[in-house]
Amino acid sequence: MTRSERQKMQAGGWYCCLDSELEALRHQARLAVHRHNTAPPDPAGRFSPALARLFAGHGENCFAEAPFHCAYGIHITLGSNVYLNAGCTILDSAPVTIGDGTLLGPNVQIYCARHHKDRDLRARGLEIALPVTLGKDVWIGGGAIILPGVTIGDGAIAGAGAVVTRDVPAGATVAGNPARPLNG
Repeated sequence: MTRSERQKMQAGGWYCCLDSELEALRHQARLAVHRHNTAPPDPAGRFSPALARLFAGHGENCFAEAPFHCAYGIHITLGSNVYLNAGCTILDSAPVTIGDGTLLGPNVQIYCARHHKDRDLRARGLEIALPVTLGKDVWIGGGAIILPGVTIGDGAIAGAGAVVTRDVPAGATVAGNPARPLNG
């Protein structure tokens, strides 16, 4: 049985992102993101209805400042008390899990897709998606970039502008490009 590109993507295999089903899902996300980004803030502080319908799940007291962008949205799960500051981008071709109490600064970027190294295969849209997990009470500073497959442990900090290429242990603080542990 031949698997669809979406099934390959969700199974963690190589897939072609230039696919009509995947494009339809990205279009659905663009519409929801547009509704979120152009809606007035909810006076009761409730999570964006457009994103709530799109995301895989979310806890209580979550907030995403506008503008926000995601690739699919359907792979994003937020715990409770999660805050996504303005300009956050989550390219969720794989599951992105953000734990309770985690805060993302402005312009944080989370990427799941890794494009093929072979230029001909890359030109044909071949990529693989790796999950990203942020534990509980994580703080990601403004402008940080989290690369595919990274897990950041509970209570860890990624400093502003960090490019996080590897897992970060619970309670650690990393900064720089590539992000490295800070002492103290």
